[in-house]
Amino acid sequence: MWINRSFYIKFFCAAALTGSFFLCGCENDDRVIKEWTTNKVMVDEATNVESYMSQNGKMKAKLTAPLMLRAMKTDTPYVEFPLSLHCDFYNDSAKRETWLDSRYGKYFETLNKVYLRDSVIVINVKGDTLRAPDLWWDQNTKLFYTDKFATYHGINKNIYGGKGMVATQDLGSIIFNDVSGTYKGTEQSLSQ
Repeated sequence: MWINRSFYIKFFCAAALTGSFFLCGCENDDRVIKEWTTNKVMVDEATNVESYMSQNGKMKAKLTAPLMLRAMKTDTPYVEFPLSLHCDFYNDSAKRETWLDSRYGKYFETLNKVYLRDSVIVINVKGDTLRAPDLWWDQNTKLFYTDKFATYHGINKNIYGGKGMVATQDLGSIIFNDVSGTYKGTEQSLSQ
């Protein structure tokens, strides 16, 4: 009987010791748990990008950028151009009508809108130039717009907008809010 009691005492001590190791071993660091359970944004990276955009079988734009990052698994997937981008826009005859340069761009895929910032310049084939610190381009409406200061320089035209503007993609029509500047021309050419 003594052997049985000794066996039970050793078994009980071994079980208690083993159980305490399991209890201590089950504790995880909060940082590790958070790292395992948080959603991660997957990012694809491409360098020396050259992308063509078409609509109804016609080329509408060509984009070039040294670096492109595409973020997926977000509410609004986006493509980011953190170093710079250049884009040529084409008319229905596949002739370049406008081009733009920006040091930063972000394309929101589900919205079909591009946010451009830092030295944004848009130039058309006539040499008309639009400059802004930041600018939105809506692919659906083919409009550029901003609520910030923008300038427009063309033949006999220098317009400085103070509270924003809206322009067509070819710079054929520009509407400024709170404008100042010089303009030489007729009343008819003012509406162009």
